Amino acid sequence: MREWAAIFRSRRMAVVFLLGFSSGLPNMLIGQTLQQWMVDQHMDIKKIATVVTIKAPFAIKWAWAPLLDRYRLPFLGRRRGWMLLFQVGLLAGIGAMAFLDPATGLATMMSVGLFVAVMSASQDIVIDAYNVEVLAPAERAAGSATYVIGYRTAMLVSGSLTLVMADHIIWNVVYAIMAALMLVGMVAVVLAEEPAEIERAPRSLFQSVYLPFREVVVRYRSRLVVVLLFCAFFKFGEQFAQVVSQPFYRGLGFTKSEIGVLSKAIGFSAFAIGGGLGGTLVAKYGMRKMLVTFGILSAAVHLGYFLISVIGHNLPVYGCTLFVENLSFAMGTAALTGEQYSFCSPAVAATQMALLSSLSGLASSVFGPLAGGLVHDYGYTYFFLFCILLAVPGIVLAYFVTSPAIERRGSASVSSAESPA
Repeated sequence: MREWAAIFRSRRMAVVFLLGFSSGLPNMLIGQTLQQWMVDQHMDIKKIATVVTIKAPFAIKWAWAPLLDRYRLPFLGRRRGWMLLFQVGLLAGIGAMAFLDPATGLATMMSVGLFVAVMSASQDIVIDAYNVEVLAPAERAAGSATYVIGYRTAMLVSGSLTLVMADHIIWNVVYAIMAALMLVGMVAVVLAEEPAEIERAPRSLFQSVYLPFREVVVRYRSRLVVVLLFCAFFKFGEQFAQVVSQPFYRGLGFTKSEIGVLSKAIGFSAFAIGGGLGGTLVAKYGMRKMLVTFGILSAAVHLGYFLISVIGHNLPVYGCTLFVENLSFAMGTAALTGEQYSFCSPAVAATQMALLSSLSGLASSVFGPLAGGLVHDYGYTYFFLFCILLAVPGIVLAYFVTSPAIERRGSASVSSAESPA
């Protein structure tokens, strides 16, 4: 356990935390926080739900990930140069949103939000690849937990602190402040170590396109279906519910300050506990037991939503639901990310992680708009019960994806496939 604690205290983990913050900051600003802005403008629930379509680039980021595996910028190395470029783009894009109004220029806001999504998805591609390359196998559980804590910290800042700020200053100023926080990522890039050069990295654009897919198919063969389905369904129910969670709470009379303060006070503490606890439990009890346990806990969160939909505005029940939600989210995401790292080969990590993480976001980026229609037709109570059912396939797949046969395949390197010619 001392060695485990020492890993968490290393400079490498500090950099991973800051990169997680940089990665998580834009997420809420083109999602739930933007929805809160639209609620204040008294916009229709169907229009509010369509905001999730902005995140479509996250579902197809694998399409341009090969470019980031193949090419490097003439500064800061193969990974850090791209990170810095995308962070500059995010600062500019979020800053541009600060000059818009969703009520009078929704199309323009959605267009700028789409640009932010492309920059954010691209940054995620490079950061995920960086983590795969720089983290040793013994550091993956701790590294994924640290990254997720940084990511969630940024989400709490951009999703909770922004709500409190919006009760006192206009939304445009709030977004301008959030844009300035992208400087945190730039500091992380300066502090980060550049991963060692990969001997088998793609030497042509053609190789960068086919090698990641060929390598993983050769390595996993028929078992690849289980890997892909697991990545797609493990977080499905949880993410589908989050699409309409903000309008749900506001519709029951919770104020922005109540949501923001409770999310910050309870949510952050639960997430910090969950991130560290998740990595520790995986190290002690193994990935299979913990993934299944974390999946069941995430499904149970929807019972809290269900109860709130029945009893209405109730701060103690809301607080308990927030605690369990953030605890399970942190533990589940840390375990999922660590498992996805093990599926990838360093030489083509950008493309492989882009594909796996894109699958993990299908619930919100592709199917998210359906959530608004289901709520409109059936109400929140039945909607949250349906989300419990959506969580079941991911729990079952978590058991099978951690079988010894699949884990042996994951431990193989890119060299297990044929060498690129």
